[in-house]
Amino acid sequence: RENFESGAQQWTPTDPNAWRVIEQDGSKVYSLHRQSKYKPTHRSPFNYSLLNDTWTGDFDLYARVITTQRDYGHRSMCLFFGWQDPEHFYYVHLGQKTDDHANQIFIVNDAPRIKISTRTTSGTPWDTEWHTVKIKRRVASGLIEVYWDNMEDPIMIAEDKTFVWGKVGLGAFDDTGNWDDIQLYGVEIKRPE
Repeated sequence: RENFESGAQQWTPTDPNAWRVIEQDGSKVYSLHRQSKYKPTHRSPFNYSLLNDTWTGDFDLYARVITTQRDYGHRSMCLFFGWQDPEHFYYVHLGQKTDDHANQIFIVNDAPRIKISTRTTSGTPWDTEWHTVKIKRRVASGLIEVYWDNMEDPIMIAEDKTFVWGKVGLGAFDDTGNWDDIQLYGVEIKRPE
């Protein structure tokens, strides 16, 4: 459980200068406040911060998020999981309008990101309010489900068994926003050698 009241020492960003802990609505939040000076090897998000020293298999990840980005079609925030290194991970793109590169579940497998979602919505309804998101991951079946505010009905679904362990993280492709109240429940594993 992370609420950032004591800082963000448990997190490692792609660019430390792009992230800071600020106060918003009487609470400390983890703010992605500008573009990261980070260039991924393959086409994938620039802005993310990973939870240190925690490797998971099956998990449920909850977070509260608010975008600080102006309104446009690809306005978005992202959650990362199964992260093994900068060339091997999954991410969820919560984009305002859906297309093959937005509002999908993606895999980065030593190549530019590829959409793996089998179900999504027409878009994520961003506004100026906080929202609760959840990722449910079950590695044996490959299940990936993404929830938005309603924790009963997933807005995105995928099945993939490529990465059965990894780190989790927060961020955006190339937008800005704030995160709070991170809760991770699941099976912590030792990183395979």
